[in-house]
Amino acid sequence: MAKLTKDEFISALKEMTILEVKELVDAMKEEFGVDPSAVAVAAAPAGGEAAAAEDAAKTVVLKNAGGTKMQVIKLLKEITGLGLVEAKGLADNGGNVKENVPAKEAEEIKAQLEAAGAEVELV
Repeated sequence: MAKLTKDEFISALKEMTILEVKELVDAMKEEFGVDPSAVAVAAAPAGGEAAAAEDAAKTVVLKNAGGTKMQVIKLLKEITGLGLVEAKGLADNGGNVKENVPAKEAEEIKAQLEAAGAEVELV
């Protein structure tokens, strides 16, 4: 019998129904004497701590507005609610765009600004 790669195994799992997956887990318990769901639950706290660290509040810092400064200024106005003069000042001088935002939101803001040509850092 050919050995399945991890990707092939996961692909096969995706095609199974919930009942088929449950039967597979039961068969693994019987064959190997190990409950795979208990292993997944035991590993969850370690992953949970890493996820909590990733969800920590971030500050989005504009380092450089880049060559398309007008697009960056418009985006800064939209993201921050600043007026035109304040957004232009931020684009010219750099600085904190948003402080203490969830990591996911910070990544989205960073991606938007980078797509507009800006150089951005998360701290």
